[in-house]
Amino acid sequence: MADRRALVTGGAGFIGSHVVDGFVARGYEVLALDDLSTGRRENVADAASFEELDIVDHERLAAAVRAFAPTVVAHLAAQASVTFSVREPERDLEVNVRGTFNVCETAREASAPVVFASTGGALYGDDVPLPADETTSPEPLSPYGGSKLAGEAYVGTWGRLHSLANVVLRLGNVYGPRQNPHGEAGVVAIFSEKLERGEPPTVYGDGEQTRDYVHVSDVARAFLLAAESGAAGTFNVGTGRETSVNELLRILQDAAGTSLEPKREPLRPGELKRSALDPRSIEDALGWRAEVDVERGLRETYSAYAP
Repeated sequence: MADRRALVTGGAGFIGSHVVDGFVARGYEVLALDDLSTGRRENVADAASFEELDIVDHERLAAAVRAFAPTVVAHLAAQASVTFSVREPERDLEVNVRGTFNVCETAREASAPVVFASTGGALYGDDVPLPADETTSPEPLSPYGGSKLAGEAYVGTWGRLHSLANVVLRLGNVYGPRQNPHGEAGVVAIFSEKLERGEPPTVYGDGEQTRDYVHVSDVARAFLLAAESGAAGTFNVGTGRETSVNELLRILQDAAGTSLEPKREPLRPGELKRSALDPRSIEDALGWRAEVDVERGLRETYSAYAP
């Protein structure tokens, strides 16, 4: 097998650590970079190397990339909170735009293509035909969506300018093992932990807002296919199915054997009402499709949080 080296930014995080696992399983030498602001060192596979590093620090990032000489860069490090981006848009911009620029530039110096984790729902906005495909005009409702759109522009431009097969993956709402139940973005993890403790979860709005929930194992597989395909482009990574918060809670309550009445709070600023991603382009180009249906995936995820 040819020498293959994958650098994964955000590699100690929820999704990034599963991407690390995928590269390791495929025989790559892997370096995971993470500032551990939300990631956990124990998430990183023993077979991978690890360096604690903030992608905003261009000098340290460049040194790490030069020393490792990756053949592909999977870029998942990000400020990923919608509500945080509304409160602190400058930090959101610093990480998601400046940090992504740094990754693109250091990857270019290594002649390594970038596979970039973008967002689907927060990018397309409300009032678009569903499931949204990649031709849908982005209309983000939050600084987070705006910064991801800017990151996409750099990834695509650097690929075209420097003849690199850069790929943008617009992810649905990713869920599964290792998701942090103490943040705000991982509703499946948050609900699972609450139900396991016998505590009522909080539902924002009327609970009829929808998301396209895609299992982390399917997402990690999309990164591997994108890294090895040699095909550049922008692809949705989702199921094409809308699942409401109320339906999600019902499935998890059934798995937990509970019937707790949720707390109700107003919908938070910047949040979408509905979201679903059309995955036909990635199926046509890379042969990817989601393999874990939401009912099975949610039940298995609950089991991971309930000993």
